[in-house]
Amino acid sequence: MKFKTKEDIEAPIDYMFAVVSDFDSFQRQALRRGAEVSRLDDLDVPGVGMAWDIAFPFRGKRRQMLVDLVDFDSPNKMLFDSRMQGMAGHMLVDLMALSRTRTRMTLEIDLRPETLSARLLVQSIKLARGSMDKRFKLRVAEFGKGVEDRYSRVG
Repeated sequence: MKFKTKEDIEAPIDYMFAVVSDFDSFQRQALRRGAEVSRLDDLDVPGVGMAWDIAFPFRGKRRQMLVDLVDFDSPNKMLFDSRMQGMAGHMLVDLMALSRTRTRMTLEIDLRPETLSARLLVQSIKLARGSMDKRFKLRVAEFGKGVEDRYSRVG
């Protein structure tokens, strides 16, 4: 099951990459939303090999997910692999400069169930596909707007 969206953002690609690779900021956001996040690596700078153990509530159950950063091509893309109770996934963050001050961000999430219970979970998500797609695209658009707002204050 794939979710994919793209957003054109009024900010240079280097600024955008700095924002999407600010993992400490994303970790703080996850903690505020009730997730437990712990880093599994000891890297000082962002790059391939970073890993996280994340626990969060979803559909009435506590889920555990391991996430690894497997590709880090600054300022163009990042690829994450994840594993969660019978499910594997990939998340691709792809940036493309449209001009000196405009960047297209493409975000793609691909979930693959590996067990029967994970297939049932994905099937229930598929039933709500329309609303899930809308929420996903809205969140990415809100993220883009927030980046534009921050960039307009510092740029």
